[in-house]
Amino acid sequence: MKRRKFLTTSTAFAVLVAAPFSYSHSVFKGNLPSDITGLSASDLSFAIREKQISCVEVMQAYLKRIHKYNPVYNAIISMVADDELLKQAKAADQALAKNEYWGWMHGMPHAIKDLAPVSGLRHTSGSPIFANRIAEEDGFLVTKIRNQGAIFIGKTNTPEFGLGSQCYNPVFGATGSAYNPELTSGGSSGGAACSLGTHMLPVADGGDMMGSLRNPGAFNNVIGFRPSTTVVMEDGDSKDRLLWTSGPMGRDTRDTIRLLQTMAIDPVYDNLNPIKLKNIKIGWMGNLDNYLAMEPGILKLCEISLEALSDAGASVEAMKANFIMSDLWQSWTTLRHSGRSNMLEYYEDPINHKLLKPELIWEIEQSLSLTEKDVESAKVIRNDWNSALDRMFESYDFLVLPTAQVFPYSKELHWPKEVNGTTMDTYHRWMEVVILASLGGIPVVNVPVGFDSRGRPMGMQVMGKFGDDKKVLEFALAYEQITNHLSKRPTLVGVAD
Repeated sequence: MKRRKFLTTSTAFAVLVAAPFSYSHSVFKGNLPSDITGLSASDLSFAIREKQISCVEVMQAYLKRIHKYNPVYNAIISMVADDELLKQAKAADQALAKNEYWGWMHGMPHAIKDLAPVSGLRHTSGSPIFANRIAEEDGFLVTKIRNQGAIFIGKTNTPEFGLGSQCYNPVFGATGSAYNPELTSGGSSGGAACSLGTHMLPVADGGDMMGSLRNPGAFNNVIGFRPSTTVVMEDGDSKDRLLWTSGPMGRDTRDTIRLLQTMAIDPVYDNLNPIKLKNIKIGWMGNLDNYLAMEPGILKLCEISLEALSDAGASVEAMKANFIMSDLWQSWTTLRHSGRSNMLEYYEDPINHKLLKPELIWEIEQSLSLTEKDVESAKVIRNDWNSALDRMFESYDFLVLPTAQVFPYSKELHWPKEVNGTTMDTYHRWMEVVILASLGGIPVVNVPVGFDSRGRPMGMQVMGKFGDDKKVLEFALAYEQITNHLSKRPTLVGVAD
């Protein structure tokens, strides 16, 4: 199969010109990638389906890249043997030759976050307790992705039990940012985001409780989307919304939407187009009226991007939430810690207790001190916050604030002890900026805002009303049209050839 023919064929171009925007392919716009791994997931899918690139060629290209860069970045773990992966890729080609098309991810390499089981692969959850556990069956999201034809090449790294926005664990070590492997990739979907930023995966999945799709998105200059809790999760009921949800990540919004279409309970995300920015009202929440400590430079980067939106016709206004943010933090920590009681068996077992990281032990101990009254009070605050969000969305289409309070920091540091001179009193206090969306269960996308003078990436959160997932994603599509942050690629550090 001739890859050069794919990149230049006028027939394919004619087909795509006639297609709706949601199926346009950037490879025909003059920015041709230097190798297969440079293709977006959407373009790669098209190339495979049209038999312009073989699945074996795709797998070979990705394995070559992974072997060169993964030893430095440590994003993909528990890799399947090359021979086995090439065998599966060959089977995918043979299926296509017989006109058997498995789905949009046909023959594409995929690695799922190491909190989900993949049959036959290690399933450690980043914990030494489960360092040698082998999954006996696929998880529900793995099944959905496999049903679209993906080939599972391994897992993506995550912090122990997904706790904390620094992707390190005692089983596999720390994952570096795609833009500087000495800095953290964020978490808990840090391995997933780094894999995208380094082009070691075409698309990636993750989960988000306290920014786990958003912080890594910002720290690796990729898109991370936390959907409304009812979009992917079967038990994400709109009345008593979950605090967490699975969600997609992509090198761009289009790829993110493609994976969401696969993950969603109701797959209705296949024909989205950029929203018209003229007269869109955006509420800029900044640092919540100086409530949140922010590393210098973050607000400025966000404000520059907001100026671009204003120039494109959007109305951007500084606004206040009119809510006691310390109450919101109290509600969040109470509800979050109350969920740690399900890990009590590890805490009470003397052997396993020694294998738990201190932050998890602390959270479990916090759960033991909570009363039913504490939890009920937290739920009342949360309900009040949801009502406050509804009122704000009566005035604004979107609410915006930075994705993180710090730029990527050393991966040797477990968590920032202070931010801009303010002491962080808990291991997760520096992530407080993400809880506004998490408590509301609302859709929120991380979009890039550029880099500081040290080349460290940052993003901002764009939040929409509960259930307005399409609108948030269409905003992200429009935002990409007026910014070029995603086009700035990292200078990668690889092992010697």
